[in-house]
Amino acid sequence: MADLLNQLADIWEVVRFPLGAAFCLAGALLCMVGTVGVLRFPDVYTRLHAASITDTSGAGLVLLGMALIAPGWLVIAKVIAIGLFLFLTSPTACHALANAAHTAGVQPVIGRVGQAQDAEGDA
Repeated sequence: MADLLNQLADIWEVVRFPLGAAFCLAGALLCMVGTVGVLRFPDVYTRLHAASITDTSGAGLVLLGMALIAPGWLVIAKVIAIGLFLFLTSPTACHALANAAHTAGVQPVIGRVGQAQDAEGDA
């Protein structure tokens, strides 16, 4: 039994670094997709959606990968604390920004952006 546990521990030491790197890469790609969404979407509400969803999940994947690569339990505890802080503050900040935009009277863009520009150019 102890021999089997030692073999599993050795396998885990080999697997955890590539798995952690894959999670970090997936999180970084998700954050890049969110950046493209922020640059491409037409109004503040869709930009907030792109930023908040991909930022929270992308950061979560990066933190999960960092926890897998971490050398000890103290580092893992710090990564978990950072993750909890991000998961509590990021959606709250996004909601506050959307509420402020709504209170200020910012209207969402309805329909395709190209159609609105074409209609203004024809008139």
